[in-house]
Parts: sequence; structure tokens; C-alpha cells
Amino acid sequence: MAGNSQRRNRRTSNKKGATVGSGGQRRRGLEGKGPTPPASMRKGHKKNRVANAQAKHAARRPAPRRGGPKGTNELVVGRNSVVEALREGVPANTLYVQQFVDSDERVREAIQLATEKGLNLMEAPRPELDRMTNGLNHQGLVLSVPPYDYAHPEDLTAAAADNGEDPLIVALDGITDPRNLGAVVRSVSAFGGHGVVVPERRAAGMTASAWKTSAGTAARTPVARATNMTRMLEAYQKEGLLVVGLAADGDVELHELDALEGPVVIVVGSEGKGLSRLVGETCDYRVRIPMPGGAESLNAGVAAGVVLYEAARRRA
Repeated sequence: MAGNSQRRNRRTSNKKGATVGSGGQRRRGLEGKGPTPPASMRKGHKKNRVANAQAKHAARRPAPRRGGPKGTNELVVGRNSVVEALREGVPANTLYVQQFVDSDERVREAIQLATEKGLNLMEAPRPELDRMTNGLNHQGLVLSVPPYDYAHPEDLTAAAADNGEDPLIVALDGITDPRNLGAVVRSVSAFGGHGVVVPERRAAGMTASAWKTSAGTAARTPVARATNMTRMLEAYQKEGLLVVGLAADGDVELHELDALEGPVVIVVGSEGKGLSRLVGETCDYRVRIPMPGGAESLNAGVAAGVVLYEAARRRA
């Protein structure tokens, strides 16, 4: 009996008592944890995975091409157009390829070029590409091109000053064809000009078409946007630049113009209407290009190239 009493007392003395100073843990354990979150917010739930997938898809979806506000991506649509844009180095960021598309040489080349350039490759169902392109015939290929990063008109004269050179700038007045803009950019690059200025509204911008026509020279020749072309030209005049406008009825022939040897901005108008009235009145000189062949006018790209060549010849 004594042995049994000792064993019982030993077990009783070894029992673990209540912890002193628990810090209210037991009380907090009895408190509620609030309402249960919806299934779409509970990690691991099927609806949560679906919601996350939809959010990721929406984040990488480009804005629809509807001529929307400035700053939206441009879409190049169709197999030939996409391949040509990639060959010319148009600064794209994403190539969309239709799921289960019939692959041919153009599709394979587009994917290869996009891969080599490090672009994002996205596979999308046909209805999604139809929505992105507003129903255009995309042929299973869509290239997304981010908005062009325009310079400020003052950046062009600043770049010339940094190089210790007299500014040689071309301003376009009323040019609406982006291919003409691309051709002018190419000529400015070829003859050592410092950039091109275009109006912010009702004028051609640096689209994929302009970039292709420039043959890649847009990568090193800045294009600036002016809110008001007349005021921009007046600002250039205050900096010491002479403003030379090209006009079929100009008072001075190109070979007679010594102003091309110094700081100058050459203004080219549209092929049909020429210079606008206010811009024409702002010009220091109105110059004509002699054309013995009898042509009435030249397109913007050719006219700018002729004058830029003359300027480069005189400066050499």
C-alpha cells in the first residue's frame, strides 16, 4: 500500500500546472477572426486562381486601336507588314501570334526575328486578335509598337551646340503622309542635319510606316513636336536661326541662298497647298528650287533632300 501511495503521489507531483503570464493568448484564441473572405480572395481556391489569371491577362492586353488618345500603342497588322517592320527594326515590344495558325515562311521568320530582338511573344486566340485589330485581316500576326518618344524643339539646337555646329533643322508644315516624314528623316540623317520638327496636330507622326521609310535612321535622328509651328519658328529666330521656306513662287533661287551656310531651319510645306499663310509670313526667305524639266512641284522628301544636299555642300 505504501508503494502504491508513493507512486500515486509521484505522478501527481509531476503533472504540469497552468502557465503563469500567458499574455492573453488564451483570450485571443477565443476571439473571432472576422468575416470569411470571398472565394476569389482565398489563396489556393479555384476562383482565386481564375481571378489571378484574368488579372495577368488584362495587364498584358494592349489598348484597342481606335485612333484613341495620344500614348496608345500602334498595331502593325498582317504577315507581310509585320515581317517588313521587323526587318526594318521598327521598335516593337510584343508579337502576337494566333493560336493554331497555319505557319508559313512569313510566320516563321516573324517569330525568329522577334526572338532575336528579344520581343515578347504572346499566343492569342483568333477572337482576341480580331478584337485588338477591330476586325482587320491580321492573318494571325499582330505587332505592337509603343508610342514614339518625341524630342522637344529646343533639344535639336542644344544638340548642335554640344557638337559645336550650326543647327541644320527641317520643319514640316502640313505634311500628313508618314512616308514623307520618314523620307525627310532619312535625308536629314544622310546630310548631317540635327533633326525634324512636326506640328502636334493635323500632321504625320512617327508611325511604323514612317519608321520603315526612314530605313532605321529614325533611331539616331530626333523628331520633335511643336504645339504651334509659327511660335516655334519665332523661337528659333530668337536663337539666331534663319527660317527658310520652300515655295514654288519664292523670291530667291536655291543656289543663291548663302543663309544655308549658317544656322538655319528649312520649312517644307505640303505638295498641294505649300506653306500655310502664317508660316510663310514668318519665313526670313522664301526659296524656290529651279526645275528645268518643267515639273510643278516635288514631294516633301525629295525637296528636303535637294536643299539639305546644298546645305551640306556649302558647309563642307
